[in-house]
Amino acid sequence: MTDLVFKISQHIVLGPYTITRLLQLAKGQGARFMIIMDPVLKEVSLQEKILQPLKEKGAEYFIFDNLADGAASREIEQALVLARKGHVNGIIAAGGTKALHVGAAVSALFHEERGIYDFLDGAATEREPLPLICIPTTIRAPFVFTAAVPVIDSRNRQAALLKACRSGCQLVIWDSNLTLSLTENQTASISLEALCLAVEAFLSQKASFFSDMFAEKALALMGMALDGTKALEVTTPADALLAQAGCTASVAAALSSVGVATLLALAMNARYRISRSLVAAILFPYIIEDAGKFKSDRIEKCARLMGCLPEGVGREGAAAAFAENIRQRLAKANLPVRLKELSVSVEQLALVAEDAGQLEIMNTLPRSMTADDLFDVLKLAY
Repeated sequence: MTDLVFKISQHIVLGPYTITRLLQLAKGQGARFMIIMDPVLKEVSLQEKILQPLKEKGAEYFIFDNLADGAASREIEQALVLARKGHVNGIIAAGGTKALHVGAAVSALFHEERGIYDFLDGAATEREPLPLICIPTTIRAPFVFTAAVPVIDSRNRQAALLKACRSGCQLVIWDSNLTLSLTENQTASISLEALCLAVEAFLSQKASFFSDMFAEKALALMGMALDGTKALEVTTPADALLAQAGCTASVAAALSSVGVATLLALAMNARYRISRSLVAAILFPYIIEDAGKFKSDRIEKCARLMGCLPEGVGREGAAAAFAENIRQRLAKANLPVRLKELSVSVEQLALVAEDAGQLEIMNTLPRSMTADDLFDVLKLAY
């Protein structure tokens, strides 16, 4: 386990109806905002809930919602031009991960003189980021708490990590009511992705007792949210438990690291626009089975915290039991259980493995792996 070195700079506000205090919480973060808004929020009647606190206080803002291609460099360039021309002094990013990542990229690059492709090719930003407020509308957002920003290079559709000198995110408002618009399938896949994040953080080479604290709490909360709680004193609604679990899992992953499933999901989403949460959920049981060969003690602990280890099953059978539990959850939610159900070929998966193998996340995986090893994982799940 590595030495404990950590710094949490974000102000995190987690709970229902917290969005109503947006401007109060954002005091000092800026007076004129660019709002990077996931267009889906307008369709599900959430955009007005986010804008209402700003309208009531007469705040200055304008909206950028051209996110059709996700957090791609071309869209980020467009947002940067508008932000600079608009002379904004703060960014608000609201929505799923694509909106949050575009917001983080604009924040990081706002004061830089070089173009975005210099930074996608490996350069790190040097100037102070623009203040950023993040409003996640799903239950996971691990990169909100890091200086690394996942983006899609529009030149080749490859996943890349933009390296900021520090995270510009100073405030995260996590309102569990904003997640209620998700469909049952979306909630199921994103919940499994958040659960996967907690396990990845717990298994990573970067894990410390501090990140473990968040990962373990996320696993316990997720177990209660997905399966209900037997303790009468816990009356927290499932949606609030999911938000708490997703937030703590995201913090754990930022303090430690994401793992193989998240890495491959980033690469596949960039290449083929396939849902990250679906890819991560499908890969999750295979990650558990692989980790059971060299970190069986940690896998057993994860399974027990989730409450999914049958009585009498010990460390030797923990990985198989935990993986089977995840597969049953996928089947129960009527989600794909194999990558081939996502309309990709084995040849396409080879490109995904190559792309993923070039990202720095490779250095913090639970065990040393190459792009060929990643391809083996993809083939198992195909």
